[in-house]
Amino acid sequence: MPAGMTDSKDLINLSISEAAEALQTGATTSVALTQATLERIKLTEPTVRAYAAAPEEAALAQAEAADQEISEGNARGPLHGIPIGIKDIIYTKGVATECGSKVMEGFVPDFDATVVRKLDEAGAIMIGKTMPHEFAYGVNEPPTRSPWELNSYPGGSSTGSGVAVTVRSAFGALGTDTGGSIRIPASINNIVGLKPTYGRVSAYGVIPLSWTLDHVGPMTRTVLDNALMLNAIAGHDPKDLTSARQKAPDYSAAIDEGVHGMRIGIDRDFVLYPGVIDDVRAATEAVISELAEMGAEIVEISLPEFELTPETLFTVMMAEASAYHRGRLREKGDLYDPATRATLKMGELIPATHYVTGLRARERYRSAMKALFRGEKLDALISPTMPLPAPLLTDLHQPRKDMDIGETPMVSIIHHTFSANLGGQPALSAPCGFTRDGLPIGYQLMGRPFDEATLFRIAYAYERAHDWHTRQAPHDFGAG
Repeated sequence: MPAGMTDSKDLINLSISEAAEALQTGATTSVALTQATLERIKLTEPTVRAYAAAPEEAALAQAEAADQEISEGNARGPLHGIPIGIKDIIYTKGVATECGSKVMEGFVPDFDATVVRKLDEAGAIMIGKTMPHEFAYGVNEPPTRSPWELNSYPGGSSTGSGVAVTVRSAFGALGTDTGGSIRIPASINNIVGLKPTYGRVSAYGVIPLSWTLDHVGPMTRTVLDNALMLNAIAGHDPKDLTSARQKAPDYSAAIDEGVHGMRIGIDRDFVLYPGVIDDVRAATEAVISELAEMGAEIVEISLPEFELTPETLFTVMMAEASAYHRGRLREKGDLYDPATRATLKMGELIPATHYVTGLRARERYRSAMKALFRGEKLDALISPTMPLPAPLLTDLHQPRKDMDIGETPMVSIIHHTFSANLGGQPALSAPCGFTRDGLPIGYQLMGRPFDEATLFRIAYAYERAHDWHTRQAPHDFGAG
């Protein structure tokens, strides 16, 4: 790393691990990284609208404190002095948490969510609050826009986090995932997104969408960066009743040990079904072939229970979301976006018997998945993250024009992601190429509960052989 880096373009293109090294060697400062990121926010925000707020003075004050500590030999770790975005459904003390909704307008929490507190303890700089869909459930108005195609779907509901990381207005960001809302924007925006095991990362201080399906996780440009962020935020939290009493390892410790001898399963009938477009199919098959060449064993499997996941997840999610919003919906119903309000009202119509049936179906699915991993001695399952690249916003809810499969693009998008939420297993999306139109393609790994480290090993082995993750969107934001 050259000494005394000052060019903002060079700074914002560093990964978290590279920026951490530059801070430790004195090649740059946290103030310089933060200023460069704030400049990038000002440059990109008029176009992409990734942020709900970016409190400049507070960020710079944090950066100055980080520089002081680092200069005194009190570095806290690889996130110390690094600008990180926080999804705006996550409580931040003294900074508005409005959840993308008029319902929460002006709400300022008096405490930090546990994940925010942990990032603060790691020395990270909160660069801003990233835009979510309304309560991580409804729409995003005016919409956040992906620089890969401004008129396309940018991913939801962690849409601001995904876009901020890809346009270099954050080095990493926190997202939440109830049915794919970390992995889908990660795939669309050519970044890495992890939904950890249920209970691995505390949800205390995070506005829930669905208590039994919600996960908080990191979104980054590289696999190593993702592991470093998970190191900072994982672990038991007594304030969260769903938090697992399981010690978190160092996820970066064995990340470079390769895939030799691993068994990676694929259910081709489900994950490569007719709705998968040719470019995505070819990219996924290429990942599988390369992992096999690296020494992994590819295992053909079949899990009929995969077909249970959409109906089961929707039943549970809609009932739980409506239960949480029941009071606000009656007090401030007119402030919700009409689409969000309508969906919440639909959830109130789900009978308790259907909700209980959904919970029982989930247990059947989890049992089948557990038996599959044990019986086949699997280390991971692989699939595309999405069957197609980002669709145009105008086409999102229209019947797909490319294939006669009876799906809308929105239904297709979530085909592969729901199962990990239902099972509570860790799942990671990482870049694996581009369509012939230049849109990013991601692949997904799903692992054993509390075995995120194996997913990082697999994804890191593949990432080292490619430059997909270094490629940036063609949109020109001007000099910066």
